[in-house]
Amino acid sequence: MAYASTTAPDPVRGLGTWISALCLALMCLAIAPRAHAMSTIDFLTSLSDAEVEAFQAWKSARNTFEDQLDTYWDAVERKRELRRKKRAKKIPFDASDYVMSFPPKYKGPSLSGDLAQKYERFVVAQNQASPTPPKELATIPDYLAAAKRVYNFVPERVSEKEFKLRYATEAAALGLSKEQVVRVYALETGGVGTYDMQAGIHPSRKSGKPISSALGYAQLLDANSVNELARSGPTFISRLTVKLRDPRNTPARTALLKHKLAVLKKMYANVKHQPFEWTVQQAYAKTAPGMGIHTLNIDGDIGPMLQAMKLKTLLDVAEKSGRYSLSGAELELMNLAGPVTGLEMLDGPGANAPTPNFFARRAYYVNKMVSGLTGTQLRAELDRRMAQAILSPGSQEFAAAFDEVSLRRDAER
Repeated sequence: MAYASTTAPDPVRGLGTWISALCLALMCLAIAPRAHAMSTIDFLTSLSDAEVEAFQAWKSARNTFEDQLDTYWDAVERKRELRRKKRAKKIPFDASDYVMSFPPKYKGPSLSGDLAQKYERFVVAQNQASPTPPKELATIPDYLAAAKRVYNFVPERVSEKEFKLRYATEAAALGLSKEQVVRVYALETGGVGTYDMQAGIHPSRKSGKPISSALGYAQLLDANSVNELARSGPTFISRLTVKLRDPRNTPARTALLKHKLAVLKKMYANVKHQPFEWTVQQAYAKTAPGMGIHTLNIDGDIGPMLQAMKLKTLLDVAEKSGRYSLSGAELELMNLAGPVTGLEMLDGPGANAPTPNFFARRAYYVNKMVSGLTGTQLRAELDRRMAQAILSPGSQEFAAAFDEVSLRRDAER
């Protein structure tokens, strides 16, 4: 660095300045000189002196900002861990158990349009040279292939109207209301979702890329499917057995239900061999047997049971906490953030706490809907979005399905 201040001829002075810039840029970029020296040098030598100076100022400011972010999220995680310990001991929370501010926002210098494009091209080139390309998320064809290979199972497809009727029947039997189920559907799918909809894929055009494993009207994750089967497998088996014994079944229907029942029992036996722990279920859901289980959401007989039971589980958690009535938005808050965390956001100091306290760092930034809100404000935002999406055709058809089921039940009394 001292060479840059000596009175050397211009070429030497230029070299010293360039070396100083290179060293600083290498440190800022956190790139190992030996592994990426040529690529980094190529990038730096493509810049003018003014651009090098601007880039250094920007990268230094960004590094400082990232440190501030890390400090913020570390504090959030410490508070979250303390709340876990308090919850285990049944000690009430207070405002001091939360970080009562939002993540810091970057306020430093920005790159000019041309310099930003050069840096973006450099980053893209670095990523393309990476030996570990990003892993693609599984799609419905992947899940279907796993189900066929492991269980010789192909979900039975029915019409959207029929699936909604069966879903409404299962939901009503479990004590879920039309308002709760339809508003969750409206929020999760925009009021236009199909029962085989995967998050990130347009339900009718089938365009886009998956952003998660979430499937169906209630958007169950693959681990949710494993969790609910492990929790409620005997109930699913019992209800499918009742369908099998229906005297109105045709021989073909009877044979199909027998096969589904055998598959369901095999899947249930598999998950019961796994510890009933969320992290274990998350890992198992990524295996071929677990992926096959996820296709149950698409089946016309089992899917409505599975999806409705997920919401019923949320109600059960709420009732154990003394909350016996949930609006659609409150139910969705539990569905979105997790049952216990969702309840925490409904009452007490959690209702006034910023949402970063309740979501993992990546999830907070990915889900734009939760950004910059408190627990109470997020519930209001969910309600607002539901009020809009409930007017969509899919939501209206779902509401009509509940009305039809209600009429049938009244007629049978």
